[in-house]
Formats: sequence, C-alpha cells, structure tokens
Amino acid sequence: MPPHSQRAVVITAPGGPEVLVHKPDWPLPRELAADEVLIAVAAAGINRHDCNQRAAGPSREPNPVPGLEVSGKIVACGSHVRADRLGQPVVALTDGGGYAEYVATDASLALPLPDNLDWIAGAALPEAMFTAWFNFFELMRMQAGETALIHGGTSGVGTIAVQLLRELGHNVFATAGTPEKRELAIRLGYRAAFDYADRNLSDYVREATAGKGVDVILDTSGGAHLSGDLQSLARGGRISFLSAGGGKEIPVSLRALMGRQASLTGAFLRSTPLETKRRIAAALLTTVWPLVGERIVPLISRTYPLMQASSAHAFMESNSHMGKLVLELDTRDPGSAYLQK
Repeated sequence: MPPHSQRAVVITAPGGPEVLVHKPDWPLPRELAADEVLIAVAAAGINRHDCNQRAAGPSREPNPVPGLEVSGKIVACGSHVRADRLGQPVVALTDGGGYAEYVATDASLALPLPDNLDWIAGAALPEAMFTAWFNFFELMRMQAGETALIHGGTSGVGTIAVQLLRELGHNVFATAGTPEKRELAIRLGYRAAFDYADRNLSDYVREATAGKGVDVILDTSGGAHLSGDLQSLARGGRISFLSAGGGKEIPVSLRALMGRQASLTGAFLRSTPLETKRRIAAALLTTVWPLVGERIVPLISRTYPLMQASSAHAFMESNSHMGKLVLELDTRDPGSAYLQK
C-alpha cells in the first residue's frame, strides 16, 4: 500500500535557515488532478527562490514545503496521463513541494531523465533550464547571432544558460564576483568574464563586442547594475530581471533607455501560467534535450541530505557556491516501495 505520510522539510516561520524543520510524518500530496503525476523524489534542486520563500514565511506560498525542481520516478498518474509513464525516471519543474519524498506536478513538466545524467545532476536541471529558455527566448525574443551578458555567470542558472546559448550558436559574456568564479566562467564557455563591481564594466563589454554592445542581458541582481547595463546594450537591446530586488524601486535614466531603444522585462517563473510552462517544456524537449547529458551538463557545487536543508540554505546565502546545490533523498531506487504496492 502507498505510504500514509512522508519525510519533508517545512518552513515553520519567517526567518533564516533555522526555520526549516524536518518533519518525518508530513502528509502526502493531495489527490492527483487529471493531468498530474506523482513523483517519488530522488533529489531536489535548491534555488534562490526557496531562500526568499523561507525568509518570507509559510504564508508566502500555499505549500510550506519549498522546492521547485526534482528528479525521481513517476509512481502514480492522473486519469488523463498515459499509463506507460508509470515508473518513468524524470526531472520535473514543480509548484513547490520538492523538499519531500513525494511531489505532484503537471505531467507535461516532467521530462525524461537525460541519458548519462544521474539523479543528482537531473535535479539541477529543470528550474535553470526553464528559466533560461523563458527569459532569453520568450521574454527577450533572442534571435540567431545575438549576444548575451549574464550577471552571476557561475550561478545555477548561469552555468546552464551559457551552455544552452553556446550550443545554439550565441556568444555569451559573464560577470562574477571573484577571480575563481571568473576562471570557471571561461571554462564553461563564456567569451569573457568581468568583475561586476568594476566601474568600467560597460566599457569592457562594448570593447569585447567591437563597440556594439550586447543584445540581451540577464540580470540576477535586482537591477543593481542597471545604469551600466543600459550603457552595455546594443541598440534595440533587452534586459530581463530574475530578481525583484526585495521589491525596491530602481531609478531608470529615460535618456539612456530611449537612446538605446532598450526594453526592460522580467517575470516570476513560478506564477507564470501553466500553458506557458507547457510550451517551454515542449520547446526544451525538442530543441535542447538531445544535447543534455553530453553537450550540456549541470555543474554541481554541493549535495546535502534532506535533513540538512538548513545548512544548504546557509551556504547558498553565503554566495560562495558555483553551480547548483542539491538535496539528496533516495538516489538508489526511488519509488520502489510505492510501485510494489
């Protein structure tokens, strides 16, 4: 019989990593909707959003269990899901709940675990891959031959995005805060990596692009570099923001904006309509998935057991990591007990 409860990490109050509490008898996800699958979680990726959700407290989102991406095995299917998906190894984007033994998600957002990737690497894929595709190709409408600048080039999103864009023929530049991170950025395929704190950053970007500037910029800093970013843009360039910067307002020089004929955009992936996420999943499966596992490989910084989620959050907030942090749950045989009911 399926278990009546599961292990999970729960946000118990607004605050620091200490408010993440391991619960050994947390309820399983609700009954599946027709288009959903239930996944026995092997590993769960950790994202900055998880830390923001934790800091805001359990009332920020309907599910007090954080976690937006997992790897694992499908152990139950909704009535509209093909039965042959039962038992399939997948990586999945979720609407929370990933820091647990079981999580439900829309079936179209559960993509096959790529060949040559283990559970840990698989868990590091979905959020970064969906985020990169959404921002570059949906929001900023990146075209063939265009160039990009990614702030935080060695972040979880940055380390996937550069590989994705590189394989699609784009030149990509990065900023990073330490020499070690800039060295890693070059190894990952960035054409150049700059110190984001350098007051001459925009000059270096324009010099590296023969005076043109970059066509698109992915900003993970909440607009901290907006003035310089506008100077780094080519005419008609676009900037997309991954972080809301805590809700702060940022000044924009209309003269610089109009002079570059620039566009500013951004969105929260979690609250993006399901149909958009399904469209992104279909594009990834067709265009990118054949490259994943060989040409595109997640960079893992550290792994932690589920019970040490608070330590993982503390390390993420130290900004010392390069690549992804992942929680390990059951990487031997996820879902075996459930499927043998």
